[in-house]
Amino acid sequence: MKIFTISQAGKYCGVPPETVLGWIKGGKLLAETAAGGHRRIRKDDVDRYLMENNLAPGNLARAEERKKILVVDDDDIIVETIVQCLEEDEHCYELYSATDGFEAEAQIKHFNPDLMILDIMMPDINGYEVCRKIKSDKDTRDIKIIVLSAYMDEKSSKKMNEYGADACFSKPLPLPELRQQVAKLLS
Repeated sequence: MKIFTISQAGKYCGVPPETVLGWIKGGKLLAETAAGGHRRIRKDDVDRYLMENNLAPGNLARAEERKKILVVDDDDIIVETIVQCLEEDEHCYELYSATDGFEAEAQIKHFNPDLMILDIMMPDINGYEVCRKIKSDKDTRDIKIIVLSAYMDEKSSKKMNEYGADACFSKPLPLPELRQQVAKLLS
């Protein structure tokens, strides 16, 4: 199931985010509030609203061309921060998130991301194994992987690269550098 932020819904509909916020506040469009206080809107609800009001999404044709990014971290605040950072990018990425390994695997199978940003220190997954598994599968080996860790040293970074990571970052995240690396890997 595709989930939009207010900004993404606005881009999808071809309207400013303020318009989408007005639809939500006016009770015309359903939205949920995420842990960080940001609203999330199901694509199905946006499509339903557009159909009921005889409107057409402004960017349907472009949506197929957008690069898809999956952000995987068990910390909702980190996920929100990365998603917001990439939403502000001019590339109009299609962003998805997962908070555990099981959900990440389902998301990968469901929409086949072009790039994954992965926290390697999550309770239920081994980041090294995830990278190895993705890069050894013919259906997923082209997914670019950026790994994150609070404990990223030169040895860990080298090991992650050997397992297939395309880039490594330490937390706290240097967001401008992360944004540049994402653009570089997806160009």
